[in-house]
Amino acid sequence: MSDAGKLPLNALRVFVSVAEHLSFTDAARELDVTPAAVSAQIKTLEDTLETPLFYRHSRSVRLTPQGAQLLPGAQRGFDELQRAIEQLRNHRSSGLLNISLLNSFLQKWLLPRLTDFYQQHPEIDLRFNASRALVDFTQTDFHAAVRYGLGRWPDLRAEHVMDDWVFPVASPGLAARLGPVNTVGELQKYRLLNSQHEPWSDWLRCLGGDTTRLEQGPMLEDSIAVLNAAERGEGLALARWSLVADDLAVGRLVRVGTQSVRQRAAYYLVAPPEHFALPKLQRFHAWLSHCCQQFPPPEGERLEPVE
Repeated sequence: MSDAGKLPLNALRVFVSVAEHLSFTDAARELDVTPAAVSAQIKTLEDTLETPLFYRHSRSVRLTPQGAQLLPGAQRGFDELQRAIEQLRNHRSSGLLNISLLNSFLQKWLLPRLTDFYQQHPEIDLRFNASRALVDFTQTDFHAAVRYGLGRWPDLRAEHVMDDWVFPVASPGLAARLGPVNTVGELQKYRLLNSQHEPWSDWLRCLGGDTTRLEQGPMLEDSIAVLNAAERGEGLALARWSLVADDLAVGRLVRVGTQSVRQRAAYYLVAPPEHFALPKLQRFHAWLSHCCQQFPPPEGERLEPVE
């Protein structure tokens, strides 16, 4: 063991207290121990250092030259230790919180709600990285990720936060011109917009439609691109409820049918198990879960996915 490992830290703390008070009794009161315990700790330190640290008189205590030499360094050491502990506590409960998530979820669902989080937790500085790539937590400084999937990511803890549903939407003008979709056959009226995350084949399978005769439309890059194309009137989009709710509320898009299908995939907060012990991540998790619970499912007929 190194010399640093043999340092009697408790005795050094007692030494600092006695030196600052120049009183064994006052030091004992500050440390909530007996004067005899203070005296024993000082003797242990003096024996370890092989030098006297105090001149003891019947009514007073004075530092020896060796004690006066030791005191500033011991005070600085304990001050640095206290600052390091405070920084560690602050790092765990406040400061930077790095979250990776999908750009569609960030732009369409999370951003409009963040003001509430900052009002509740001004001590936490949220930083987001919008990416579809899986996070390697061993090689990055991310604390957690919000992911859309089946909840199975190796070696990670996944906490379910929200389910989602899909249904067809179109621009108000296109929907008024071509009419509603009450049956699978009425999809033929529309040009279908596609993304790999909301495939029409799964939707048709749930509604009992013939997926083998599905006419494929353009395959767009992601969910936001599909919604933008639908808003421009380019076709019918299969929209995820979490991403389209605000567009429906302000009339940029409209539903063309009343049936929605719950997705097997859902939103999860994902991180290494030990990261969930961080108070600042616990606060974000609690806030996110509450927001998701307050987000109602879509109206209309809600169908379960086909197994």
